[in-house]
Order: sequence, then C-alpha cells, then structure tokens
Amino acid sequence: MAKGPQYNLRFRRRREGRTNYRKRRRLVTSGIPRFVVRPSNRHLAAQVIEAKPEGDRVLASAHSSELKEFGWKGSCGNLPAAYLTGLLAGRRAKAAGISEAILDIGVHARGPGSRIFAAAKGALNAGLIIPHDESAMPTQERVKGQHVVEYSKHLSSEPESYKRFFSRYLKHKLKPEELSGHFNEIESKIMAPTTEAHR
Repeated sequence: MAKGPQYNLRFRRRREGRTNYRKRRRLVTSGIPRFVVRPSNRHLAAQVIEAKPEGDRVLASAHSSELKEFGWKGSCGNLPAAYLTGLLAGRRAKAAGISEAILDIGVHARGPGSRIFAAAKGALNAGLIIPHDESAMPTQERVKGQHVVEYSKHLSSEPESYKRFFSRYLKHKLKPEELSGHFNEIESKIMAPTTEAHR
C-alpha cells in the first residue's frame, strides 16, 4: 500500500473564513437560541435562531431597512440603526416567548463599541438575557448618535463640507444636529406595546 503525506481539506466555509466550526458547535450544543448579528456596508440583520437537526430555525428577526416603516430617516448602516434593529429583533423575540439567547457574531472582529455590540445592546434593552461584557458595549451617547450631532455642529461653520458629509441626512430632510432627538422618537415607537405584532 502506497504511503505518503496526508492532507485534510478544510470545509469550504472554513477556508473562505465564513464559519468557525468549533465555535459554532459550542453555540449549537448549548441548547440556547443564538442572537445572530450580521452587518453589511449599508445594513444590518439581527435574528434569533434555534438549532435543529434538520437545520437552523429563525424564531425572530429584524432588518435595518425595516426601520423606515417606523419613520427612521437616518442611515440604515450606522450605530444608531444597529441598536434600533437589535431592539426590534429583541421585542419580537420576547413576543415569541424567548427570554434568553447567546450572541453569535460569526467570524466578525470583536471590536468594542461596534455595530454588532450596538445591536446586542438593543436586544438587551428589549428584555433579552444575553451573556456579555459590558465594556464591549457602546455608550448610550454613541448609540443615540451624539457623536454625529457634535461633529455636525463642528462642521456647521464650513457649509460645503457640511453639505457633502451629511448629504444623506439632508436628502431625507433630517438635520444631523437633530439625530439624537429623532433616535428617541423611533426608539419609543419600537418600544410601544403594539410593536410586538409589527412585522
């Protein structure tokens, strides 16, 4: 029998850097639903997923594009939108009878204060129990977009730069200086008692 060097080919998703199978196995075998957060350049999706032998089952979900249904005028890919999406997903999970979940960030970097942790903070504030490190969560000021407000005030003395930098906000008739107040309005709508059935 011929003998030679052996090479075990990794699973395709592992080769592509899309799945950490050791981490996934620990999450799946825990028996607790996963709070899965997947950001893209312009949006963010948050789902509560239960592992089943036949495949994953989505128990509750929210996409940042849905925030427009609540009147959101800001970007759907920034930190405030991530928080609001997590809040919406958390509200829907609670309405479905889910009380706890484990954060699943996939192969994304664990950057403290990132959009992933902003979404997790939203789910936590919706009432979901998610084990977490508080130091990784963004501050409430950043979640509300206070950093955007402060920068917009700084640029207000430079009209051209102001219009160029905040063109998307202005296009939707939202002054960046009013972002925090607008955020509070949308948060209140999502937390309203009737929101559980809103899908």
